[in-house]
Amino acid sequence: MPNLKSIRDRISTVKNTKKITEAMRLVAAAKVRRAQEQVTATRPFADRLAQVLYGLQARLKFEEVELPLLQERALRKVCLLVVTGDRGLCGAYNSSVIKRAEERSKELKAKGIDYTFVLVGRKAIQYFQRREQPIEATYGGLEQIPTAQEASDIADELLSLYLSEEVDHVELIYTRFISLVNSRPVVQTLLPLDPDALVVAEEDEVFRLTTRGGQFQVERERMERGTPQEMPTDMIFEQNPIQILDALLPLYLNNQLLRALQESAASELAARMTAMNNASDNASELIGTLTLSYNKARQAAITQELLEVVGGAEALN
Repeated sequence: MPNLKSIRDRISTVKNTKKITEAMRLVAAAKVRRAQEQVTATRPFADRLAQVLYGLQARLKFEEVELPLLQERALRKVCLLVVTGDRGLCGAYNSSVIKRAEERSKELKAKGIDYTFVLVGRKAIQYFQRREQPIEATYGGLEQIPTAQEASDIADELLSLYLSEEVDHVELIYTRFISLVNSRPVVQTLLPLDPDALVVAEEDEVFRLTTRGGQFQVERERMERGTPQEMPTDMIFEQNPIQILDALLPLYLNNQLLRALQESAASELAARMTAMNNASDNASELIGTLTLSYNKARQAAITQELLEVVGGAEALN
């Protein structure tokens, strides 16, 4: 009987664990939807900003404009902005980004280039602090769905480091959202800004989380950005166009950073959703195995009791 009781207790524990993992999966799914809505909400501003930059580029020709955010400098020190999550239980999401950041730092060190980290997320902060890596700034406890204010605070720190010439290059290492079961850590140059990248009108994909047959799935929708148009040649600017451009470039940087934070958040939530779904499936499988073991043990116990009764009756006869 003690064996039966231990099996019952374990079945009960696994069932409770399954309830928790299933609840975490549903919460992550709801937050993925919120993250997607935020990406969609910020799109009009990003498209309009790209069109204005395109118009200014056509009027001014970036190659003739000397602005600090557009100028390439000799590479002496690089700032690596690493974006991870604050929590675990999301598969290899955090470890893959940290691994890519370590690889990039080793590549720079091999070339004789100094580097420093700006870290977003407790997982990256804890990892690199334990290894006594050079850290310029840390940002933990951010909202699970990133806000424009958080992106602006991080961008201000990066601009301060770059404009003061403490660093000559800023690279962003984050997780690009591909699908619910696939994401990829990538390295993207943030500063100096690439003039060609500012005005490229490219297609984009929106991922919409839906349910069908009781299962979550992702629908992809192609969205074309607004077609950039040149500003009229007779347009008169109240301010110097170079001053306007100088004011818009930090906004563009903020927008790029916000989009990266949003993609990272979507990747983390999708990874957590997948991990919790796998955990729920494993729990169901374990419950089935334990139930079978319980039934076998119970049948063996009943058989043993019957044999004892029959043996006792024969002894009396």
